[in-house]
Amino acid sequence: MFYVMTLIGNLFIIFLSYLDSHLHTPMYFFLSNLSFLDLCYTTSSIPQLLINLWGPEKTISYAGCMIQLYFVLALGTAECVLLVVMSYDRYVAVCRPLHYTVLMHPRFCHLLAVACWVSGFTTSALHSSFTFWVPLCGHRQVDHFFCEVPALLRLSCVDTRTNELTLMVMSSIFVIIPLILILSSYGAIAQTALRMQSTTGLQKVFGTCGAHLMVVSLFFIPIMCIYLQPPSGNSQDQGKFIALFYTVVTPSLNPLIYTLRNKDVKGAVKRLMGWGREM
Repeated sequence: MFYVMTLIGNLFIIFLSYLDSHLHTPMYFFLSNLSFLDLCYTTSSIPQLLINLWGPEKTISYAGCMIQLYFVLALGTAECVLLVVMSYDRYVAVCRPLHYTVLMHPRFCHLLAVACWVSGFTTSALHSSFTFWVPLCGHRQVDHFFCEVPALLRLSCVDTRTNELTLMVMSSIFVIIPLILILSSYGAIAQTALRMQSTTGLQKVFGTCGAHLMVVSLFFIPIMCIYLQPPSGNSQDQGKFIALFYTVVTPSLNPLIYTLRNKDVKGAVKRLMGWGREM
């Protein structure tokens, strides 16, 4: 159910942003990237979850884990960076509107999007290879519906404190620092918004930025619960539940959060359906 919602909702945003010229803006360009990331992110984990639910085996093979870990880390890291870029876009739009077209030039936006993807896949290559150097004891069946670093470290029969420290450092770089940058951007946005004289402008700012902050919260809070504490800090069942939230629930809710009360999207749908020529 959630997977179908994720597919439909995110594909809807991608195609609508592409087809409607009014949505050819940096905000919807980055939103399309986020939707595509969410599609890939859920596809890298949910099929295995469905196999576990309906099949006799409730584990994932070590080889499958290697492949899946790489993509989960890559896409998750890329999304962390992309959410920072989206907050910067909103900061420029609200705090420096006269310079927006210069600062958020299409070429620069494409470079930012490429940087998000490259940083994710490069970081994942380093971190996943370092994780798979850890020798495992006994069986190589991961008790999880998808492969995560904490789940792998639990299978090790050697001291994993170095790996746990590396995990904490990497999480700080790609979770804590992005979160600080996002909150700093919205702190500046809030100060600017409160000085606005226009009630309509104020409502639009808080509507757009509020949706983004909700998405940030739904994505970052569960990840911090998993990656900012030692693998022994969470029970396996608790870890599965938290992982299920940010890999399945959050990507399915993102399209609803961004479009439910979005007048630009509603106008684009009406234009696409031929219900209105001028919006």
